[in-house]
Amino acid sequence: MTTPEELQEKLWKTLASDRTVLLGVPGSHHGAPRPMTALVEGEHGPVWFFAGRPNTLADLARTGTAAQVLVVAKGHELFATINGTLSVHNDPAMIERLWNPFIAAWFEGKDDPTLVLLRFDPADAEVWKNENNLLAGIKMMLGVDPKKDYADNQAHINLR
Repeated sequence: MTTPEELQEKLWKTLASDRTVLLGVPGSHHGAPRPMTALVEGEHGPVWFFAGRPNTLADLARTGTAAQVLVVAKGHELFATINGTLSVHNDPAMIERLWNPFIAAWFEGKDDPTLVLLRFDPADAEVWKNENNLLAGIKMMLGVDPKKDYADNQAHINLR
């Protein structure tokens, strides 16, 4: 059995290592989820994203808006939907701290007028741990109820 605390720990480790997520604004056609590189600060966020203007997500986040981060671990061992708030946070000190060669490749420097730093503050998440199909098949052959087993590998987690 996997505890919610273990799922939360695995979620943050996945975000920190895999980094590519889908970021979107629910209910907004123009805020449809799109691939973004997540930069995680600390063990519980916030999660940072560099974007370039024009960018609909940056426009929607100008005054702070509800947003979602969709996570799929590289090996498909974890899936998650994280709900939170997205806002623009163009603090030069934060840009300096998060700046790296991968971000630099997309901009004309840290003072590029098209650069927008987005801050995602997580509130809660739905997390699913996925075992490989071979193991799940063996458990079924041994009489393990897949619904019960699946229920033990998912949780709604408060991230605040």
